[in-house]
Amino acid sequence: MPEINFLDAQQALGFIVPQLLRIETEVYQVKYPSFDYSRLMFTNVDGDMWDVGSVFYSGDIAGKAEFLSGKGFDMPFADIAQTQFVRANQLAGIGYEWSLQELQRAARLGRNLGNDKAMAAAKVAEQFIYGIAIRGSAEKNMTGLINDAGVPAATVPADGTGATTTWSTKTPDQINRDINLALNAPFTATRETQIANTLLLPTTRMQYIASTRMGTNDNDTILKFIRENNFYKLSTGQELNIIASRELETAGAGSTARMVAYENAREVVQMHLPGPHEFLPAFQKSAMTWEVGGIMNVGGTEWRLPKGGAYYDGI
Repeated sequence: MPEINFLDAQQALGFIVPQLLRIETEVYQVKYPSFDYSRLMFTNVDGDMWDVGSVFYSGDIAGKAEFLSGKGFDMPFADIAQTQFVRANQLAGIGYEWSLQELQRAARLGRNLGNDKAMAAAKVAEQFIYGIAIRGSAEKNMTGLINDAGVPAATVPADGTGATTTWSTKTPDQINRDINLALNAPFTATRETQIANTLLLPTTRMQYIASTRMGTNDNDTILKFIRENNFYKLSTGQELNIIASRELETAGAGSTARMVAYENAREVVQMHLPGPHEFLPAFQKSAMTWEVGGIMNVGGTEWRLPKGGAYYDGI
């Protein structure tokens, strides 16, 4: 293989471009389930990498029907109360670089450039977006799925052993009661218009109810009982989606464990990602270094109907 002069822009570009195209194709075929925020809420990808934000309206109906006389002039009217919100997007980035030594060695050996660095950058990007979706960003004044101030929050009853709230001190019936408090809260708060179809639990609490029986002579675990006996399943005939999340271990008030019940629907909560992570063209930034930038445009989590969810702490 003829030697490539990486100080010659045309020769360097002829080697690097097809290499990076191959790497990017491989990278974006890889999925990272541990950072899969899309199963927790709708991901809105409207827009592009350079959109500054989005505007949305949250509203409610107003008005009351009244009895009228046949010749009445006091017709009641319905109206719509709307509030406008602006969701700003934030540009972020993570890329990687190649040294002249790495490029020369790959060229001389006739080998493809490894994709490890690109894979690492893509995984870090997914981890970053996942963090924004779930927890938000204090730096950008953003909240996430599990810590939005608009979502109703409460602490489970302190009727465990020693007047405590934690599930490890409670009976299976009390734990079942706590879970149903969370599941039923959105339905009640929205006057029976939103129904929780998703329950997020701290991983340790999920493990606990998955291995604890409902009673001494009952082979059903608490988790199995909840799956088969909950308001959502009884109302719709569909399975309640119960998901474990490490993010909830200290998400509650006073760093306590929190569970989240909500309707996983676009009109309730969604993640704005107008610009998913993508790599920029490579360029030589110094005599011995080539850089591949990676950028993303992130809008964050938007609770359009906060009462469609509920936080319950202290479990």
